[in-house]
Amino acid sequence: MSPRHHVLAQGEGTSYEWECDHVLVKTPCGMTEGRTTVVEDTLKPGFHLARHHHKAMAEVFVVLDGEVTFTFDDESIIASPGMTVNVPPMVWHEAETANGARMLTVFSPGGFDNYLAEIVALEDKASDAAVMKELNERYDIWFA
Repeated sequence: MSPRHHVLAQGEGTSYEWECDHVLVKTPCGMTEGRTTVVEDTLKPGFHLARHHHKAMAEVFVVLDGEVTFTFDDESIIASPGMTVNVPPMVWHEAETANGARMLTVFSPGGFDNYLAEIVALEDKASDAAVMKELNERYDIWFA
């Protein structure tokens, strides 16, 4: 069977609702043979993703609405609509927004969608720091 295209309308995709973030998976890694995952992130006011890096994964953030502050070791930038922030592997970074924002995020290699599914499957174990550390590291998310 030959591969088929995959079209999602606005608001469609596998949905994950978190306290400060709503994620729609637009392109699961299975569609790209593991090369990429694309998600639409709706960051709620007060969103903060702590300082971390990836050993192999690159991230590309395209801000659609609002402003997101990205902090690196040597600078902070405020990304506004239309801006693209490229974060290669091994670059420490964090992200936050005071008033909320919406962005597309591309992960390469893919797999972030599987990470989200595993968090949901953990249920009450997701609050266990050791369990989350193992999951984060398995998906190439290394917190400071």
